[in-house]
Formats: sequence, C-alpha cells, structure tokens
Amino acid sequence: MPSACLPEPSLSELLGRHRVFSLLDAASQARLARRLACRRFEAGERVAADAALGRRLGWVLCGRVALLREGGAADVATLEGGELFGAGALPRGEPQGWTAVARERTDIAFLPAADVAQLCAEHPAMALFLAPPPAGNGAGGSAAERGSDPHLGLMAQPVRGLLKRAPVTLAPHASILQAAQTMRDERVSSVLLLEQEHLFGLVTDRDLRNRVLAAGLDPQEPVHRVATVAPLAVDVAQPAFEALLLMARHNIHHVPVLDGTRVVGMLTATDITEQHSTSAVYLAGEVHKQTTLQGLVEVAGRVKALQRNLAAAQASACSTGHIVTAVTDAVTTRLLQMAEAQLGPAPVDYAWVAAGSQARSEQTARSDQDNCLVLDDRYDEAAHGAYFRALAAFVNDGLNACGYVHCPGEMMARTDEWRQPQWRWAEYFRRWTEEPEPRALMLTCVFFDLRAIHGRAELLDSLRAQVLRQTQGNRIFLAYMVGNALKHRPPLSLFGGIATVRAGKLRDAVDLKHSGIVPIVDLARIYALAGGHEAVNTYARLEVAAQSGEISEQSARDLRDALEFMAGLRIRHQAQQTRQGQAADNMLSLSELSNFERSQLKDAFAVVQTLQSVLAQRYR
Repeated sequence: MPSACLPEPSLSELLGRHRVFSLLDAASQARLARRLACRRFEAGERVAADAALGRRLGWVLCGRVALLREGGAADVATLEGGELFGAGALPRGEPQGWTAVARERTDIAFLPAADVAQLCAEHPAMALFLAPPPAGNGAGGSAAERGSDPHLGLMAQPVRGLLKRAPVTLAPHASILQAAQTMRDERVSSVLLLEQEHLFGLVTDRDLRNRVLAAGLDPQEPVHRVATVAPLAVDVAQPAFEALLLMARHNIHHVPVLDGTRVVGMLTATDITEQHSTSAVYLAGEVHKQTTLQGLVEVAGRVKALQRNLAAAQASACSTGHIVTAVTDAVTTRLLQMAEAQLGPAPVDYAWVAAGSQARSEQTARSDQDNCLVLDDRYDEAAHGAYFRALAAFVNDGLNACGYVHCPGEMMARTDEWRQPQWRWAEYFRRWTEEPEPRALMLTCVFFDLRAIHGRAELLDSLRAQVLRQTQGNRIFLAYMVGNALKHRPPLSLFGGIATVRAGKLRDAVDLKHSGIVPIVDLARIYALAGGHEAVNTYARLEVAAQSGEISEQSARDLRDALEFMAGLRIRHQAQQTRQGQAADNMLSLSELSNFERSQLKDAFAVVQTLQSVLAQRYR
C-alpha cells in the first residue's frame, strides 16, 4: 500500500513512548514495529466501516480520525495522535454500524486482528487497554460457519496458553515398567525423557502397546529403548497454529513444548482440538487412516468446507495456505505409501517433490498439481524405470481423483522429463540458468519453487544449494527472469483505475491470481534467487530479502500486505462460490467489493507495479 508512514526507527521510538505499547519489552516492541503496516489518508477519506473496522487495530500516528455511528451526521468521537480504534478497541466491541473517517491528512499504523489477540495473550498487561478480538470478528459467512472449526482460535493463541500442567518426566535409563506406572499415576498418555535437563526423547501409551507388549519386550528394560529420540518440538511462544500444523504435517499427537532448551510441557492433540470433521489435524489424521483411493477421495472432498470455515473466521491468507497445503501433503504422502505397498519398496532412494503453490504452502481449494521425482544417482532406467513410472502414475492419478487435477502442462512426475536422477536435474538447472530462453524461463518459475514431501529430502537439499550458487548474483539470468516476470502486470489503466474484463460473463472482473498474486510471487522468487536464499514460501522470501537488503523493509511490508489482501479476497471469493455450489475460480467481480476494498485493491496493484518498475530498472 502507498505509505507515508514514519521510517521504522521513528515508529519504534513512538512505540516506546506510547501509553499502552510502552508496557512491552524492547524485543516485543521491535516485533510489533515489523508487523505494523502504515498508510496515509486524505481529509474526508473513509478509513474503514462495519466488519472491515474489526479486522485490524488502527493507531493514529498524526492527524485526526472521526468515529461515526450509522445514520448519524455528527461525530461520536474524534481521535487524535496516539489514539487506538478498530480490533480490540471498538465501541462496545462491535464493529457493525460504525465508520471511521479521516478529518484531515492522517497517518495510521494498522495491526491485524489476529496479531492483536496474540499480543493480548502473550502480554496480560495489554488486556487492561485492549479487548482481545474474537475469532471471526467482522467475518462474513453464516453464523453456523463462523467459528465452527475449533482450530481457528489457534491462529493467535500462543502455545503457552494451552499448557495445563508441568511436564511429566523420567530419566532415559528408567525402566519401561516405571514409565507405565508413572503414566498411570499421573493420568497422562506420554512421558518426556530428560538427560541433564535437556530433552532426550518421548514415550507414549501407543509406544508401550506397539513396541513393548506387542513385541514381547521385558518391562525391566530401559525406557529409552522404546522412545522416540529427539522428537519434534515447539517453542512456548509460538502460535498454537504452528503446533497444529506440525501435528497435521507429521500425523503426530504429542509435541513437547520448550522455552529455549528447557522443557516446560507437553501438548497433545486433545489439548488443541475436538475432532471436527473439517479441521486440519482431523483431516490429516483421517487421510493417514485410509486404505483405499475412494476413502482418500472422500476425505479430500472436505477441503472446500475447511477453506470456507477459515474464510468465515477471517484466518489470514498465509495461515489458510499453510493449512490447506498440509492436507495436500498428507494426501500425497498417503498415496505414496499405498503405491509402495502395492509395488514393493523403491529400488533406489527418491524424493517426491512438490512444485508451485504446494511447494510454497500457498494452495487454495482450487489447485492443480505440479510435482516431480528426484532419484538417487544409482538410478538405472533399464532396471528401475518401470517401477518409478508405475509409482508416479499411481500418485498423479490418485491426486487427480482427489480433486488436485492433472497439470495442463504435464509438469508432473509421471512425465518422463520430470522423473530423473539428481545429476540430470542439476544439468537441467544449469542449462536453464545459462541459456534462459522462453521455455526455460517458464520452467524456472515452476521448478525453482520446490519442497520435498516424501522420501529422501537430502536429494533435493543438495540440489537446491547447488542451484542457488548458480543464481546468486547472476545478473544476466536475473535480468531474463525480471523480463519474464513483467509479462504479468497489474490491471491498472493509464489514469490509475482498475482495468477489468470488458465483455462476456466475466465483464467487470479481474484475475486476482495472474494480475495480482503471481506478480508478487515472481518478485519474491527473484529476490530469493538474487540473494541465494533457501526460503520457498513467498511471505518468508520477502522477509529474508528485506533482512539481506535485496528489498527495503518498507517495500517488503507493502508487498506482504498487498499479497495478504489479494490472497484473502481470492480465498473469500472462492469460499462464496463453493458455498453456492459453483466451481471456484480466480475471477473477482468488482461489484463484490465495497468502495473501501476497491480502493485497497487499487493500492495493492500500485505497490506491485511500482516494485516491478524498480526491479526492471535494476536489471535493465
């Protein structure tokens, strides 16, 4: 968004002097400064109204903002520099019927409602001044849908808020019998193993059943023999959403919680959620229980309802992308497991690799599939080709049946060209980098966004490191990438208006994906390749690019805000379509937007256009 905001050092100084934010420690103030998005409003310009007012907290930096009640001509209140309004600071907590209008040229810093809720949860003193906004505040959708998924409140709540008791621990050399007795006496389903106050491992009641009783193991043996060593863990300050995502991706039900290196608790699936049929953890768990393709098809069919619930609760587009993609990852992994059960173990190591939006964890309910296979260099076509052809066909066709349609360009593992040993992939990338002709540039946009889903991830990791060494600072290649990226331009007219489709059923519509989201994805990819950064997610790429100086911190924030806004519009648009039984698409009619949202969309397009021009000049 066009910004007239103070530079970050001045913003940080203002936080330190503010009557509310000064209660935060310096580190929290620095994090808050990075999350604030600033914008200038001219006199008479509407800032927000109704539901939009409850989606973010506004902090008046300078100028004046009037709050008006629906139907009233006079100002109910006038806010000046330092005052707060919106999410967490609403009249009687209800946004409906209220409008905020700038009375003179005014600079406002905004914080999303989810961040306000997290701030209040992590810093109790904030609750003296701010009311934590409820999940779904100001959201659209029916009352039945709003808040129907118990996971949605986890977007802002920190993990520490879910801990119910101190951790139950034992030493690794304690006996299996002692572990079972401890779980019984403490009425818990798991025990953490600590070695010199550091996390060593984890034992669950399932381990006792499967690894002890079923295996006939002597209960006097040391418990570390049946433990999961070095288990996945979360930090106490992380959003509970991160724990949910970890459980969904890895199909686990117990996660140790750390404060630095100190163990402070255990989080279980039952702590996080009731088993709701359109929740991410539940869906991922259901996926791994399926033994037939038809069962997978049924479970994957609930993703549209999951996205509708996320949209109704105003979950961020970034979080929604991660959650929806977690289910796709689970479906892909289960199909690979089913394929191996049918075909036998793989003859050589491989990595099943997602490309495109799945790799970036930015999927929506309407996604085709892009994937490939990276095979160990011991791969021999004559000896192993038939196996991997069958494996790829099984998974690609299974994904298609589950709603992830075949890639129109055949960029899938079942295509011989995209099922190759590691050395051949290295040759592909070298050729694309050194000879960036049109097809090579098109392929780089797909295959430079890669993430290992199943198998031996090291095959991709070493390949990625080699590729980044080839692209970092390669100005000729990057100039071609910029030229290719500029083929997707925001639909702004000569006079700054939004140019829409002129005729047909899509009249008055804009393509949110190709006109707005894809250009930002392209920009972030170029920043990552130029800096040699391993990040794949677009939000993460923009953050690391700002840290390395590839882009200014302010420009990175503008792009992240623009992406979040447009991706959010797309998600809500698709949710509305699926709610009405229509096929989801990316074509948004401007008639669906309020005047305020149209203004924001125009600002978002302008941000993209400006930064495209900057990059074009840099690599001219």
